[in-house]
Amino acid sequence: MHATKICFIFYFLIFSSVSLANINNLLQSIQTDYENRLDALFKDFHAHPELSLAEFSTAKKIAKALRGHGLQVTENVGGTGVVALLKNGSGPLVMMRADMDGLPLKEKTNLSYASKDMQLDPVTGNTFPVMHACGHDVHITALIGTAKQMVDLKDYWRGTLMLIAQPAEERVLGAKNMMNDNLWERFGQPDYALAFHVSSMLPSGVINVVNGSPYAGADTVDIYVHGIGAHGASPHTGKDPIVLGSQIVNSLQTLVSRELPPRQPGVVTVGAFHSGTKHNIISDQAHLQLTVRNTSEKTRDTLLNGIKRISENLGRAAGLPEDKLPEVVVSEESTPPTLNDEKLAIRLRGLWKEKMGTDQVTSHQSDGMGAEDFPFFTTEPKIPSVYFAVGGTNHEYFKAALDGSGPPIPSHHSPIFKIEPKPSITAGIAATVYALMDLLPAS
Repeated sequence: MHATKICFIFYFLIFSSVSLANINNLLQSIQTDYENRLDALFKDFHAHPELSLAEFSTAKKIAKALRGHGLQVTENVGGTGVVALLKNGSGPLVMMRADMDGLPLKEKTNLSYASKDMQLDPVTGNTFPVMHACGHDVHITALIGTAKQMVDLKDYWRGTLMLIAQPAEERVLGAKNMMNDNLWERFGQPDYALAFHVSSMLPSGVINVVNGSPYAGADTVDIYVHGIGAHGASPHTGKDPIVLGSQIVNSLQTLVSRELPPRQPGVVTVGAFHSGTKHNIISDQAHLQLTVRNTSEKTRDTLLNGIKRISENLGRAAGLPEDKLPEVVVSEESTPPTLNDEKLAIRLRGLWKEKMGTDQVTSHQSDGMGAEDFPFFTTEPKIPSVYFAVGGTNHEYFKAALDGSGPPIPSHHSPIFKIEPKPSITAGIAATVYALMDLLPAS
């Protein structure tokens, strides 16, 4: 055998064994990084959350950390968004996204690192207490941890890694704003896209990935009901918007139950009904606020068209003139459904079971219809993507809540929401790195 060929084979075997050792040491490396650095970083993020569209300090901390790992970082993308690139030869471009905004809530967890911060909301102009009540602090900490591992493993993958810290997910505006800032034109369009959300409804460290839609599409809808004001003792002289609004609320309940196929999910919820100022005054207006959920464009059209049809025709039935019919306004705070690429979801589920254990990976479809703005990155143009969940609740606490021997698990957006950070963050990093190494092969 030629000496050059022998040397090549020897080098390949040594290189492969080193590669395998590094990959096998991944979990220990993540644990060490968590203890040395990520724990303090997470607690700082949690103690100092920022509201949607005002994540100025958070974005700077993320950018500084990613630059510290040698990534090429661009700030102020679509507002406070951060884009970091790690170029490592020719190969695919894979994006990993983490959202970074907090919520206007006063924290009541009694954690030693609980938020006590207040912040001016740029949307409402009001000052609120702020809390990371949805786990976005977990996401951005894991993003930074992922960067370190991918830098350490640069010899064993090829291509380009794009890490995105996204603002304003809670207002479903951040992804859209970043795309409107020519995201793909400036940084390249990914071949694959990934994201995860920590979930209090799963035991900490468990990975959940579904083939279909992990999150619904959502529309924020306002109905402005016009009436004719009158004295409460003389209702016949006016047109009561409260009565008309109540009829609209009741009739909307038939949209899902009678106009959607039984196996086609949808939600129409009236979350607020505002009208009137005093006991004996018939108001001249009412305002209904709705959230509408879907898993397909067809369902969305059925529900939104139905809301408009019901509202306007009930206005006509009440005797309102055409220029005073109820107005239906669909807000820009809307998002399409999150749809996992089936082949990619199956591929990654198998990978995670192999690397993390079959008992650590599930495929449970949520009973609810929560929404996300991640699909603004993946829908137009279509990018194969997987959005997965990482469990965040202590195993013993979770078990006690299920069997009734303990208190219920606090939900997301609750002032007592809390995550067990170490197993959640480390599992999120591990799942992400395993996926990235699979999608960015060295060969």
